[in-house]
Amino acid sequence: MIRALLFVGYWGLLTANSLLMGAVTCPPLFSDNMVIQRGAPVKVWGTATPETTVTVEFAGSSRTTQSNAHGDWSLTMGPFSANTQPQTLSVIGENRLVYKNVLVGEVWLCSGQSNMEKPLGETKGQQPTVNHLEEIAAADYPQIRLFKVPRNGKGLENVAWEACSPESLENTTFSAVGYFFAQRLHLQLDVPVGVIDTSFGGTMIEAWMPEEAFAADPALSDLRQQPYFAWVDGVQATELFSSMVQPLIPYAIKGFLWYQGESNLMAGDSTIYNKKQIALMTSWRNRWYLPHAPFLFVQLAPFNYSDWTKFPERQTSLAWPAFVEAQSAMAALPDCEMVVTTDLAGSAKDIHPTEKKPVGQRLANLALLESYGHCQLIARSPRFFEATFGENGTVDLHFTDVG
Repeated sequence: MIRALLFVGYWGLLTANSLLMGAVTCPPLFSDNMVIQRGAPVKVWGTATPETTVTVEFAGSSRTTQSNAHGDWSLTMGPFSANTQPQTLSVIGENRLVYKNVLVGEVWLCSGQSNMEKPLGETKGQQPTVNHLEEIAAADYPQIRLFKVPRNGKGLENVAWEACSPESLENTTFSAVGYFFAQRLHLQLDVPVGVIDTSFGGTMIEAWMPEEAFAADPALSDLRQQPYFAWVDGVQATELFSSMVQPLIPYAIKGFLWYQGESNLMAGDSTIYNKKQIALMTSWRNRWYLPHAPFLFVQLAPFNYSDWTKFPERQTSLAWPAFVEAQSAMAALPDCEMVVTTDLAGSAKDIHPTEKKPVGQRLANLALLESYGHCQLIARSPRFFEATFGENGTVDLHFTDVG
C-alpha cells in the first residue's frame, strides 16, 4: 500500500508541476506508436492549466473542451475505422503534444500472474517457451504494438507503446500469451493490434480487484481487509488494481484476457474463486463502461499442487480438479469463454508450462469466433453435457463442441 500511495503522490507532484508551468498533459499511455480502438468512442484525457481550452486532432477530426477548475480535462472522439497508415494525434493547449505513428485497430488488455507474465525468452527459475529463439527472431510485425506495464508502484512515466520487433519483444519481456494472441488476431483480421500487458507473477486475484468488487458479493466483503500470503510488498487486496490497472482506465479497449489462479489454488480457494473472478470481471467492465466486453480466461494446467509446501495451506490431489471446475462454471456466463490447457501441461512438475503459443492462439480463436464473427472457426474445446446410464452398467458421456 505504501508503494501505491507513493505512486499516487508522485503522479500528483507531476500534475502539480505541469499545471504550474501551464502545460497540457496526457497520461503516459498516450505515446508514439499507440493503437486506437476502432469502431468505438475514444476517450482522450489529461491535465492543463485550470479553465483553459484543449483541442485534440486526429484523422481529420477535431474536438475541443475546457479544463475544469482543478485542471482536469477529457473528451471523446470517434469512432474511427481501422487504419494501417501511420497518423498523428495532436493535443493542443498552452503547448502542443504530438503523438506519431498512431494506428487504428484492435486493443486488448492481458493480465494475471506468472503464466500470463511469462515472456518467450529466458526467465529466472523458468524454462523458456517452446521454440523461443525462432519465434523471437520472426517477430517482425510493425502493426502489432506492445505496451508493458511495470510492476506495482513503478508508474508509467518511462513506458511507451512499441512496435513489435524481435528487439522490442525481447527487451520488454512481453507476455508470450499476449504476443501470440496479437499475432494470430493481426494475421486473421489484417488490422493493427495493440496489447497491454499488465501482469505480475505470484499474485492473488484479490490484488487485482477494486474496492467495489468486494462489496458486490456478501461472500467476499470480509475478504477486503484480510492479509494475504505474498512474495513482495504492494500486492495485497486492491493494490495491483490501483497501481497497474486504474492508470489504464478509460483507454479504449476491446476486451480482457485473464490467466491467473495458481496462488489462489494454493491458498485453498477452490470453492469461492468463481465468485472472485466474476466480481473482478464485473468491476473491470464497469470501470471501463464496457458491460459486454469479452472476458477470455485460461484454465490452469495440471500441476502437482499437493507437492507444493511453500504456502501456509497444504493442498490435496483434489485441489486442481476442484479449482478447474470452479473456473469452468464461469464460462457459461455471457461474453465469457475459457481456454482449455489440459493437453498442454507437459510435465505436471512445472507450474509454468512452456507451450504458450497454443494458449495465445486459442484465446485468439475464441475472440475471432465471439467478437469478430468468424463462425466457421472451431474455437471451443469439448464440454461435458450429460451422462446416460445403460442397463448393463455402462455410462455414456455426451459432450458439446466436439468439432
